[in-house]
Amino acid sequence: MRPAIDLNSDLGESFGPWRVGDDEAMFALITSANVACGFHAGDAVTMAASAQLAVRNGVSLGAHPGYRDRIGFGRRALDTSPAELAAELLVQLGSLEALARVAGTRVRYVKAHGALYHRLAADEAAAHAYAEAVAAYDPGLPILGPPASAIERAADAAGLRFAREAFVDRAYAPDGSLLARGEPGAVIGDPAAAAERALELAETGGIAAVDGARVDLLPDSLCLHGDTRGSVEIARTVRRALEGTVELRPFA
Repeated sequence: MRPAIDLNSDLGESFGPWRVGDDEAMFALITSANVACGFHAGDAVTMAASAQLAVRNGVSLGAHPGYRDRIGFGRRALDTSPAELAAELLVQLGSLEALARVAGTRVRYVKAHGALYHRLAADEAAAHAYAEAVAAYDPGLPILGPPASAIERAADAAGLRFAREAFVDRAYAPDGSLLARGEPGAVIGDPAAAAERALELAETGGIAAVDGARVDLLPDSLCLHGDTRGSVEIARTVRRALEGTVELRPFA
């Protein structure tokens, strides 16, 4: 069992008059927040509010850059070149960093969003361009991502700290990837089931895939999605379960 683990969530995804999730409630329940940087979701006002919530709740603030795909919420695969990915990462990272500094904090880590997250797990060229851009911006900035992936190898090659992530509200395929959202059972919406998964991951470092096979992940951080229906109750139940077993602490 790990002596401490991080609990993160994808937040800051509202845009203009459209509200996504309950960020105020979620920030009070997590230790790290992956905040959308305006490309797939979020806007300047939402990013500023997220930075302020991070300060108020003692939460580690992470940049959550994605594809330039607001209509598809960053969940569609785009044929963006590695060089463009790197440049767009820096635009998003710099935007959140400016608002974080004004709020009295800073960006502590980077985690890609959606389809970009999945691409960086397998595409070596994209992963190296991404990690090298992070290292050029700040060599002390960790990357949060999937275990045993291209982005973990790229982070190591760039001299960056890499933190392994596991999802408590998503099902896993036998190869250790996340089950596609369109598949039955891909999203775990039951708070008790999510809490059981969180405990198993924290205590054993692994989880059962959909076929029953064990997937070893050894996570440093556990993720909850802020846009999942009932996300606040899921987060509250998961946190309550973990607090009796392991120390909750930001990884960055």
